[in-house]
Amino acid sequence: MASMYPPGPSGGQSEFKTKVELRIKCKDLAKMDILSKSDPICVVELESAGTYTEIGRTEALKNESNPDFITAIPMDYCFEELQHLRFTVWDVDDASKPLSDGGQKIGSAEANLGQVVAGKSYTQELNHGERKTGGITVIVEELSQISEELHMTFSATHLDKKDFFGKSDPYLVFSRQNPDGSFSAVHKTEVVKITLDPDWQPFILQSRSLCNGDDNRLIEISCYDWDQDSADDLIGSCTTTLGALRSASLPLHLDLKNSKKAAKKKNYTNSGVLHLRAFEAVRLYSFLDYVSSGCGINFVVGIDFTGSNGNPSQPTSLHYIAPNQMNQYMQALWSVGSICEQYDADKLFPAFGFGAKIPPNQQFSDIFPLTFNYENPYVQGIQGVHQAYQQCLPQVALWGPTNAAPIVARVAEMAREAQKASPIKHYFVLLLLTDGVLTDMEATKEIIVESSKLPMSIIIVGVGSADFHDMNVLDSDDGKLRSRMGLAKRDIVQFVPFRDFAQSSPAHLAKAVLAEVPQQLVEYMRCEKQKPAGM
Repeated sequence: MASMYPPGPSGGQSEFKTKVELRIKCKDLAKMDILSKSDPICVVELESAGTYTEIGRTEALKNESNPDFITAIPMDYCFEELQHLRFTVWDVDDASKPLSDGGQKIGSAEANLGQVVAGKSYTQELNHGERKTGGITVIVEELSQISEELHMTFSATHLDKKDFFGKSDPYLVFSRQNPDGSFSAVHKTEVVKITLDPDWQPFILQSRSLCNGDDNRLIEISCYDWDQDSADDLIGSCTTTLGALRSASLPLHLDLKNSKKAAKKKNYTNSGVLHLRAFEAVRLYSFLDYVSSGCGINFVVGIDFTGSNGNPSQPTSLHYIAPNQMNQYMQALWSVGSICEQYDADKLFPAFGFGAKIPPNQQFSDIFPLTFNYENPYVQGIQGVHQAYQQCLPQVALWGPTNAAPIVARVAEMAREAQKASPIKHYFVLLLLTDGVLTDMEATKEIIVESSKLPMSIIIVGVGSADFHDMNVLDSDDGKLRSRMGLAKRDIVQFVPFRDFAQSSPAHLAKAVLAEVPQQLVEYMRCEKQKPAGM
């Protein structure tokens, strides 16, 4: 008899890929606004089978005909593929709205990524129909594997006065030198109003953005005076390197020079002095750093056995198991579990159910081991979870309500005990499979907020056709989850409805639900200031 268990998710044959980032600047953009310059934004699309899909967009800049966009576009460069790109520059009044809502197309240009890579930079005209509407330059560079955060604080004194009726409104722009000698902006500070002696807020910048891991790469720091009604004025600039900043005795003083003013003034010294007040380089460790140094992924399963699933003996039930077929619960278990078990050394998984009456007395339980052995809820591997689920199902009476707080609390207890023993040895991933909206939403939110301080993530897969709209509250992609207990320390929940992947391969579901786990693990370690063992 053929096995009902499919092979584990696979991404197919491996291919050569390397991470690159695209930096974009434009020149002489056509004016789309009657009384001012355009407010440009650049959208980058990748073509596949005749269809263009957006892969990223820059920030929008106000009143700028020669934009040097700070936001880089990361993507995979595949040597063996023809990767055709389209760059479209739009004039937008509100970048938060869809481009179709008030955006005006300035122009577009196309290029193959291989062309850009071969030349390091690529310059082309922007066109809108038959009309030339400016120029665009795309610079590509392979991303360094070095990952480091730079925490910096700057101030300045004695800046030149640029406003006729008042003091300057200064801000800083940090640019890195490109391989062709040009510079690309990578960071801009806030504007400090009406002062010649500004103190800017501390900020964090990745060294990969500033110099791509090259301590000797030239960095240009320019100080501008912000102007609401016209182009911003350059006060002065200086050049340095990350190596110089890293080795400097603080505070470090840098003269800001303005070449135009220096050419007109005999005894010119500077246009102000820039001061580096604080500097700290913080190494960023990756998910692989932690896993390869001994951090295990502890996989825990929670399955909804509430009455809303329907009678398991009927084909209409979400728990119905047809001969040699897996129901949605089993498919989700296999898709996600077969990935997680690769990172679990002993492959012993605690497997729980909730919301049913259980033997021997058919008493209701809001959490119970699938093995009914409270002393040992573990099963061997993902196939062991499947077998325990199939053996458990006919012995329980589906009941209710759909309360998730108890099982989240149980995993939180396990994570807390592991954290006390060793903060970097264990990270828990709870896969919670449920057919409906939770009836204890507030209690679940509270325990999730409390659990955000622990080494754990929660994956919720919605099974069936219920309206899962409220479940997106727990998956707080737009901000940290809030409850009556306060604000979560970090986002630890990922929710997806299984129906969105019912016609896809198991790999697609696994990718969607597990995509955030590596970053969540890294964020936990950073919050706890934990380095990988031996590093």
